[in-house]
Amino acid sequence: MYNDLLTIGPVTIHGYGLMTAMGILAAYFSAEYRAKKKGLDSSKVFGLVVCCVALGYVCSKALYLITVLPDILADPSIFWSSLANGWVVLGGILGGILGGWLYCRWRKLPTWNFFDVGMASVALAQGFGRIGCFLAGCCYGAVSHGPLAVTFTDSDFAPNHVPLVPTQLISSALDFLLCFFLIFYDRKLKKREGEVTAWYLILYSAGRFVLEFWRGDINRGFVGPLSTSQFMSIFTFLAGVILLVLRRKSKPVQENSSGTEAEEKTSRAEAAG
Repeated sequence: MYNDLLTIGPVTIHGYGLMTAMGILAAYFSAEYRAKKKGLDSSKVFGLVVCCVALGYVCSKALYLITVLPDILADPSIFWSSLANGWVVLGGILGGILGGWLYCRWRKLPTWNFFDVGMASVALAQGFGRIGCFLAGCCYGAVSHGPLAVTFTDSDFAPNHVPLVPTQLISSALDFLLCFFLIFYDRKLKKREGEVTAWYLILYSAGRFVLEFWRGDINRGFVGPLSTSQFMSIFTFLAGVILLVLRRKSKPVQENSSGTEAEEKTSRAEAAG
């Protein structure tokens, strides 16, 4: 539970940054591997990841600034000090989805095929990211005296020497389980392209909504009795349900051609012509 893992001269390696980087790399390599296995153009995965990460970080930061807007209006210096920290995960997810959609449209890729490959990798990255939260002490839980409680002693974010619910580790475990479930669903249960994306939105939103009740940090922003994340989770959950219903009205997976198969058919047609 120490965020400063290693210092070499003027450079300090922070646990949060290290876990975030590991999560992004794990997401990239896993998505590339699975795209290749599914016959998609795996060379496009790198660009997809870059666009998702870039838009994700921008939207995550923007939503965080909105949640602390009253504080910024009262003290504008908070804006500059908050640029180095403070993120809203659901904002990052929505931004990442937007970035992925724009990239697929730009490169003329089969959007739902790539989304279904990418969503399990997103959950994988989040699992690593939440371990980073635990090392930094941010996103901490409420006071607890249960057997699973953890106590921080050197955190800049969580209250030190107070037993807390380890919401970061619980969230990490749920993210890894979600990753494995989505991969299994994609291999064994999927009937239509886009179903994996829908299940990610449904399951992540539901888990996040419930886990928020055990969060102890109060600077997350609230909409009535709900935290900002809980409020947004309602809409992402409904979006997932609607998406699942709509995608199940589309053609079955076996009737859809993958990106590579479509390209091969086009090349054969041109050669025959």
